[in-house]
Amino acid sequence: VQLQASGGGLVQPGGSLRLSCAASGDIFSIRTMSWYRQVPGKQRELVASITNGRDTLYADAVKGRFTISRDNADYTLTLQMNSLKPEDTADYYCYADAWVRATMTRNDYWGQGTLVTVSS
Repeated sequence: VQLQASGGGLVQPGGSLRLSCAASGDIFSIRTMSWYRQVPGKQRELVASITNGRDTLYADAVKGRFTISRDNADYTLTLQMNSLKPEDTADYYCYADAWVRATMTRNDYWGQGTLVTVSS
């Protein structure tokens, strides 16, 4: 299973960005998909997650500003980020809790980071 993240970039404070993550491979199902972020010298932190039933969870720091969504048909994950602040600057990583069809085993998968920089 591979996760491909995209959509990062430079944006001014108050602006918006949309991150996307596409999962591919021998997928049977994906229970939870999430976005994490990490800045140098700090631990990776959860930003938002969504289950295959579309239950969502957000970090307090992003509630009301970020929206996570997913398409269960093609295993894509999106993070709409509005009202961005300089403290949102980080590498953003997508995560999937996926069952592999061929082996019927569950594993954790990570995409590569996509850098979001919020600066004037």
